[in-house]
Amino acid sequence: MTVTKSFRDAMKAGMVVAPGAYDCITARSIERAGFSAIYMTGGGTAASLGYPDFGLLTMTEMADNAGRIAASVKLPVIADADTGYGNELNAIRTVREYERRGVAGLHIEDQGFPKKCGHLEDKTIVPIEDYVAKIRAAVSAKADPNFMVIARTDARAPLGFEEAVRRANAAIEAGADMAFVEAPQTLDEVKAVPRLVKGPCMLNMVWRGKTPDMPLSDVEGLGYKLTILPGVLSRSVLGACEIALANLKQQGRHPMPTSDITPHQAFQLAGADEWDRYRTQFRQPSKQAAE
Repeated sequence: MTVTKSFRDAMKAGMVVAPGAYDCITARSIERAGFSAIYMTGGGTAASLGYPDFGLLTMTEMADNAGRIAASVKLPVIADADTGYGNELNAIRTVREYERRGVAGLHIEDQGFPKKCGHLEDKTIVPIEDYVAKIRAAVSAKADPNFMVIARTDARAPLGFEEAVRRANAAIEAGADMAFVEAPQTLDEVKAVPRLVKGPCMLNMVWRGKTPDMPLSDVEGLGYKLTILPGVLSRSVLGACEIALANLKQQGRHPMPTSDITPHQAFQLAGADEWDRYRTQFRQPSKQAAE
């Protein structure tokens, strides 16, 4: 079964929860934890390359990271594709490049430049005509009909909730597989999105962001099909790094890691057991291929 088909099947069984990964280490952690999908966070990807989430990464940098993550796990990966990196032509190439790298789906937003994280202020929004044309182009570029094109709108903050819903419905009408109304600001708005949008909906849960925090079971009860938690690992890792380095500086010796594991165990988490088999496997004439 393809990852695109497995992702759609998972949504039929209930709301999919996709924690955010920014590299292969965090992606494998999500897989080991038993989740059914992974979200490649754009903000985390940008930070891992030394930039804020201001649209400074290129399409190929983002697609390459999505591809590395997808290759390291068996789970479907849904990836941030920012604005599609230009106009309709760029959106077409973006879908082709992400799909070619084994990603199960992506989302494209209606921000202008410089774009920002959806939970920051002062975002610029493009005209709805430009946005809808870009979504149509992205949908037309799919080689696999199960590949997910998710239409994200950041219109809530600058243009209001009604305009955000209008844009989400326009994107669904243009062929988007799912609508992503970014950063609804009240519980009533969170509840209203799946009721007002005429298609499957996605929610973004950001710690101390604009959207009210709530139990995932309640989110599913509202009718959402996908919830992402982009920063659940990146912020945790950042905090753990700050604490470990402060302890090192203060104590003058190696602090105990949060997970007190040996070097061997750490390499096992990175797939060492598989690669250790290959050390001797091909010394036997009967072994012709990697198992």
